[in-house]
Amino acid sequence: METRYGDVEISLADHVATAEIQRPPNNFFDTALIQSLADAFEALDEDMDCRAIVLAADGKHFCAGANFHSGQAERDLRDVETGNPLYAQAVRLFSCKKPVVGAIQGAAIGGGFGLALVPDFRVLCPETRFAANFVKLGFHPGFGLTYTLPRLIGEPRASLIFQTGRRVGGEEAQSWGLGEVLTTKDNVRPAALELAREIAENAPLAVQSVRATMRDGIAAAVKAATDHEFREQHRLQQTEDHKEGIKAVAERRPGNFVGR
Repeated sequence: METRYGDVEISLADHVATAEIQRPPNNFFDTALIQSLADAFEALDEDMDCRAIVLAADGKHFCAGANFHSGQAERDLRDVETGNPLYAQAVRLFSCKKPVVGAIQGAAIGGGFGLALVPDFRVLCPETRFAANFVKLGFHPGFGLTYTLPRLIGEPRASLIFQTGRRVGGEEAQSWGLGEVLTTKDNVRPAALELAREIAENAPLAVQSVRATMRDGIAAAVKAATDHEFREQHRLQQTEDHKEGIKAVAERRPGNFVGR
């Protein structure tokens, strides 16, 4: 069975659904993509034949960040009163009930890093790299990362990633607790499917019950985190440093920041 939700294709076999993002090679995200994923995940929650989900992406990178070229990411930050529609869709993802395994090849950058932390488990390879490069953009982390990342790897390491904007490769990420499986690049998707099938062979109601216990309150916590992140992003969007950061990252050079 194959079903499409925008740029997300869903296939289902052996009680495991694969949700594949199809915006290769970089799989840049926007609100429409995250909404499509949330629609797909909610539909899979209602599908009794689905017991686990593999979140994957077609192309070189899992998700190399927001599509700033479209202008949508900037527009989503303009109205501080109504909130960011992107983050409303992100909260929907964290609210879903079925266990998720992430197949993370290549880059997961910025909000793409946040998306990579939606799954319960991640399969990595040495070529995987994570970066919360928001400070290089003169910006504040988003997509719930200020809650989800410390929860996984602890506050000191999360703060190090946030304040330096450095990239963390697959091997180091796995040793820090960002992934449960480290394998070769060509085996990331098969290994993720293998783990999902291992989960899916168990009693589905029991798995969902245990998962709900272990992730109790995560959607509400992500909602609170994204509310704060959005306010800070909206404030920093007005600064000269943010405009310089966007330009500097696009030109692959250090930013000439002035603190205003």
